[in-house]
Amino acid sequence: MSNQIGSANRNHTGRLFSPHSKIWQIDREMALLLAGGRALLLQLAHPKVAAGVAQYSRFQQNPLARLQRTMSAMWSIGFDESAKAHDALKRVGNIHKQVHGSVHAGEAVPPGTPYDARDPELLMWVHATLVDSAIIAYDLFVEPLSLQEKARYYEDSKKLAELFDIPNEVVPQSLAEFNAYFDQMIQGNTIAVGAAARTLAHDIVYPRPWILRPAAPLFRVVTAGLLPERLRSAYGLKWNRPREKVFWLFARLFRLLLPLIPGPVRIVPNARAAEKRLGLS
Repeated sequence: MSNQIGSANRNHTGRLFSPHSKIWQIDREMALLLAGGRALLLQLAHPKVAAGVAQYSRFQQNPLARLQRTMSAMWSIGFDESAKAHDALKRVGNIHKQVHGSVHAGEAVPPGTPYDARDPELLMWVHATLVDSAIIAYDLFVEPLSLQEKARYYEDSKKLAELFDIPNEVVPQSLAEFNAYFDQMIQGNTIAVGAAARTLAHDIVYPRPWILRPAAPLFRVVTAGLLPERLRSAYGLKWNRPREKVFWLFARLFRLLLPLIPGPVRIVPNARAAEKRLGLS
């Protein structure tokens, strides 16, 4: 695919991202959804994010709805023509305007602490969980990424941060700075799994809808394997040598079988449609 992109014509001016970009190459892979549970649990580990999700989402009815909405918006922004991409950005912005309130008791911050989905610090954390999870998922389930490729992806993601109105002074300016920021968040006091996060996480890894239950045990293993150990323990996700073996066996098998997966299943629908229109498929 990368060779096709490299030799493609440049009829992509109506899109926010070029098909020649690293973010296009990586985000087009459906395999990134394997890290969706990780991204959600990382986000919920921030008490203010957990409060907003708990008070404004319907997790019990559809525990993965937040991920579904997030990815639908991200795919539109990443691959659709600019008019549709900006519509998606506007929808996300309108949702964020409605999400504000105060944190309830039982969290790592004092009860009554205000939160607002438009808070640059919260926007940056959610953005960071998606960027970091995408890099990890692609590197593990698709093909290894060099440090230079990861840096190129991160540079592209800074434009995405700008589109979501995250102030430049809040955004780490290099991959090294981003990794330092992420590690500091994970190891510091800002990220702390509270009662709301644990309740929401249970609904994610033990989904009620029957259609999700057959894959739930493997989803739990993959999610636990991708999480930092501190958060894995905080969420009470089981982890032992047999589970670790299952995790690495699944990762190897998935990457081995990925080339055999048909494009309509493997590639994000928005990317597939855009590439067809641009003559890349």
